[in-house]
Amino acid sequence: MAAGTAHTPPFQRTSTPAKDETPEPTSKPTSFYEQIGGRPTFAKLCRVFYEGVAEDPVLREMYPEEDLGPAEERLLLFLEQYWGGPGTYSEQRGHPRLRMRHMPYRVDFDARDRWLKHMRVAVDSLELPPLQEETLWDYLERAAHAMVNA
Repeated sequence: MAAGTAHTPPFQRTSTPAKDETPEPTSKPTSFYEQIGGRPTFAKLCRVFYEGVAEDPVLREMYPEEDLGPAEERLLLFLEQYWGGPGTYSEQRGHPRLRMRHMPYRVDFDARDRWLKHMRVAVDSLELPPLQEETLWDYLERAAHAMVNA
């Protein structure tokens, strides 16, 4: 290469895009949270889940608050943080300590199965692509099994 000449790699654009040409996005979603739609997706998941809990006598009795709104918000914040969204859950509540937080409640196989039934409806309501649906459901199923304490 002669001195003073610039070398442009073959993959580098040497002109500006035409006005009607759509530029490529500058970044791809970097977390599962972003990939599936961020807060609106997780908010819907939690809303649909707690609609089921509200009608389930076994699960409903585990929530001492009359209003399920605070529980819904806690789950939303936890799931957002777990999947790569904002760290608000830890900022407000500290380490998740899921098993410890669930110890005051008798979580038997029936409660686990009810929880999974309502969560399945919530996950299905999201209409995620198969890989994302499987990824989310796998975690939720494992978490439900881990909470059994009776």
